[in-house]
Amino acid sequence: NVAQATSAELAGDVRAGVEFLRSRPDLNPRAIGLLGHSEGALIAPLVAARSRHVAFLVLLAGPGVIGEEILYAQGALIARAAGVPDADITVNQQRQRKLFEILRADSFGPGAEPQLRAAFSEILESLTPVQRLSAAMTLESQLQMLTTPWFRHFLTYDPRVALRHVKCPVLALNGELDLQVPFHDNLSEIRRCLHAAGHRAVTTVALPGLNHL
Repeated sequence: NVAQATSAELAGDVRAGVEFLRSRPDLNPRAIGLLGHSEGALIAPLVAARSRHVAFLVLLAGPGVIGEEILYAQGALIARAAGVPDADITVNQQRQRKLFEILRADSFGPGAEPQLRAAFSEILESLTPVQRLSAAMTLESQLQMLTTPWFRHFLTYDPRVALRHVKCPVLALNGELDLQVPFHDNLSEIRRCLHAAGHRAVTTVALPGLNHL
């Protein structure tokens, strides 16, 4: 079920694709690389770390830090770009942390949902009646997303674990206007992690004027 699949499970599909391409007589089995954008740039190193048959990686808007860190930074940047006051951004981050703590405390089990619903009820009660009307549907969709296997995996997955085991050449490109995967922390961490593992065939580029897409 693709709707329930985690990034780790999708990596298995990509690895199977690489093996299929290697079996084709019309292709050079030593020249098969992976290009991934956003989550795809998280999956590609995971595949390369497990397979010596990946010839190169091109990572576009790829993450270099744990998912939870990205979500905090992402939420703050998007809110600030929309003109949300810093005080409200701080409150929103505190709410995020509480929700993520509930997920981790339950070891991502089914018992988290009632606690998440209680936390969302508290959030709704803190809003004005007008805000409450518009927020109710949004919070319900967020609840559904928080309890998916995909989100639970992304929240705690650290891409540096796979990056440390990548041996093939890597080109990583991130846009300087990216609000979803902020370029500075993620691109620098991709570079730092690969170099720390003794990998030198690495090129990282911050592209001015470009956003996540």
